Amino acid sequence: MSQSIVPPAAVEYPCSDGQPMAETPVHRRCMTYLIDALERHLGKGSRCPAYVSGNMFLYYEEGNSRAVVAPDVFVALGVPNRDRDTYLLWEESKGPDFVVEVTSPSTRHEDQGRKREAYAGLGVSEYFLYDPRAEYLNPPLRGFRLRGGVYHPLLARRSPEGVLTLRSEVLGLELRDSREEQLLRLHDPETGQTLLTYRETEEAREAEVAARRTLEDRVAKLEARLRALEGR
Repeated sequence: MSQSIVPPAAVEYPCSDGQPMAETPVHRRCMTYLIDALERHLGKGSRCPAYVSGNMFLYYEEGNSRAVVAPDVFVALGVPNRDRDTYLLWEESKGPDFVVEVTSPSTRHEDQGRKREAYAGLGVSEYFLYDPRAEYLNPPLRGFRLRGGVYHPLLARRSPEGVLTLRSEVLGLELRDSREEQLLRLHDPETGQTLLTYRETEEAREAEVAARRTLEDRVAKLEARLRALEGR
């Protein structure tokens, strides 16, 4: 008996499995920060297009809906930044260059096993694991770079402030473990600035405006006192 073959066009590639975006609010906040900050950074006057996303199904074998992985955060350089429900590798120019998994005890085996093997097979240049609660990873931030189809660990260092730091050659950024925030922060060594989300940028701008107004009010009051003294 001949076996029927399902044409690739007839295969469905779901965009959701009905599971929550992240295990805890801490994990979700970390994912949201990384995606937002990277979108802003890579979109600022960049000559090379880049696609940033996360918690999205990436299908890597046409006709096989089981050949799928869902990175928490990923960046694909040179890929147009447009809306997608899923990332179909055979329809894109290339796969991701950079992946971060915000890991936990419940996902540790998949993050360090099946996903790591899948990313190596897809040619993802850099793979990072971050345990925001430091529940099982010691140290809580680890990075790997692909060489010869195999991931090799990156050497972490401590910043002058004592912060655990890894460098991404793909992005030209530093990944820093902000332990008090339980957040993986991105730092630009060229500007010396930490990457902020849109909300954080607006809050910083509002704080700066408020501080300037307070200073202007103090100056105005001092000038009024001086005029009053001169009038006497």
